[in-house]
Amino acid sequence: KEVIRQMKLERVGLQQNTIDSLNSKVILSQYKVDEEGNTKKSDIGVITMLGMALAFMIYMFIFLYGVQVMKGVIEEKTNRIVELIVSTVKPFQLMMGKVLGIALVGLTQLSIWLILSSLLSGIIGVIVGITLSDFSNINPKELPPEMSNMNADIMQAISSFMNLPLGKIFAVFLFFFMAGYLFYGALFAAIGSAVHNETDTQQFMLPITLPLVFSFAISFSIVVGDPNGTLATWMSIIPISSPVVMMVRMPFDPPGWQILLSMATMILSIVGVIWLAGKIYRTGILMYGKKPSYKELAKWLFYKN
Repeated sequence: KEVIRQMKLERVGLQQNTIDSLNSKVILSQYKVDEEGNTKKSDIGVITMLGMALAFMIYMFIFLYGVQVMKGVIEEKTNRIVELIVSTVKPFQLMMGKVLGIALVGLTQLSIWLILSSLLSGIIGVIVGITLSDFSNINPKELPPEMSNMNADIMQAISSFMNLPLGKIFAVFLFFFMAGYLFYGALFAAIGSAVHNETDTQQFMLPITLPLVFSFAISFSIVVGDPNGTLATWMSIIPISSPVVMMVRMPFDPPGWQILLSMATMILSIVGVIWLAGKIYRTGILMYGKKPSYKELAKWLFYKN
């Protein structure tokens, strides 16, 4: 096919290098413009990938370690170990010990991931730097167009990543990493105390996990496309969705007052949820027999002793 095409071009008097000279690639440089009119180099692909990666880590951490809390409570309740433990400590202290203990395990694992990722990123950075320095010594005209464009794309992505407020982003990430877990971990502990085996958890798991799954799905579809829209703003402030949605918005540099409002709302919600979960936990941890309903859980909240 290529040979026949070349023969036809030669018959009409055109050479391949003449046609190649007509091909051109336009490279668009993206910039973020603030209210004062200052510009900063930006790359929507890098920003989106960073936000989704951080949100996914929080999403998985809440599910993995929240379920561990729930399973641990169910195991202690099934084996009647908890009856011995609560003779020396209060149920609320037992619940918080389990939630915070598993949180420290998660933070240790996260620290290992970050250290290994930093080492791997450093190695990749050195390799890329050496490769790009080798390319810089070559005349761009001697390189194929694809190689020259790839070099420019890599440099733009690295520049865009380094221009992000990385310290601010990772500080907020650590806050929501722990806050999201504490918020949902207390609820998972309450569920574990109310049931007798894992099969009974399904009816209580859906109302807790559905907002988290919904937040993650909305982040992929709507929040990324309009990070400063009304829906994204409110979902990043409401506690049930803010750990995921706010991390998707952070690389887009949302207003500072929205970040602070989201943090304050999250802290108040954690206090309220832990108080409610403690009420359910102190009653459910020693309850055996029939499977409780939502009506019975509501009654447990108002027990005084």
